[in-house]
Amino acid sequence: MLNLGVGMSADVGSILAEEGYIDMITMCCESGMIGGVPCALPSFGSSYNPEAVVEHSASFDIITGGGLDMTCLGMGECDQEGNVNVSKFGPRLTGPGGFIDITSATPKVVFCGTFMGKAKFSVGDGKINIVQEGKIKKFLKHVEQVTFAGKYTKPGQEVTYVTERCVMKLIDGKMTVTEIAPGIDLEKDILAHMDFAPAVAADLKLMDPGMFCEKWGNLGGAFED
Repeated sequence: MLNLGVGMSADVGSILAEEGYIDMITMCCESGMIGGVPCALPSFGSSYNPEAVVEHSASFDIITGGGLDMTCLGMGECDQEGNVNVSKFGPRLTGPGGFIDITSATPKVVFCGTFMGKAKFSVGDGKINIVQEGKIKKFLKHVEQVTFAGKYTKPGQEVTYVTERCVMKLIDGKMTVTEIAPGIDLEKDILAHMDFAPAVAADLKLMDPGMFCEKWGNLGGAFED
């Protein structure tokens, strides 16, 4: 079962629907919606055509009881230890919600977010182009508040950080760039905007250029990989 969180991660459900895989994957959100396609904002917490609706407390029984295979959640800030902050930004206190329960109980965790806050970019012809660089760094030496603690991952837990510019994984406690988007320069567009130096995989891969076109259609191939 795939859990989707609020923000960019909620749009994963729309992609699965567009690619024709909603009958293969059971999606859910912590509000108690199971099956169907979870809604993004402003209707997050609801689902289109859910198969079941359970009480909020029962939803967390499923989560903490090991009922999730994977989760996709938002990412406000991230740091050199793989910590993620989604709960406090200066005077703005959003709180963790079910973030801690979900990330501590799920074997495969994917955090989704933009690489830089307020950046402008264009996508097309199989690549991404940075039109205006962002003003807010999101990859810092230390996050303001730890909502997910990278050094306390469970043995075998897979943690991935997905942005429009690159994909990183937490490997042996080290943030490691494993994929880069076509059209992006590793030094100029990624490393120059991080407050720490991540590891770079020896077999650094190029993200599928098809994802940066109007239509993709290769999600099934990604599953096979």
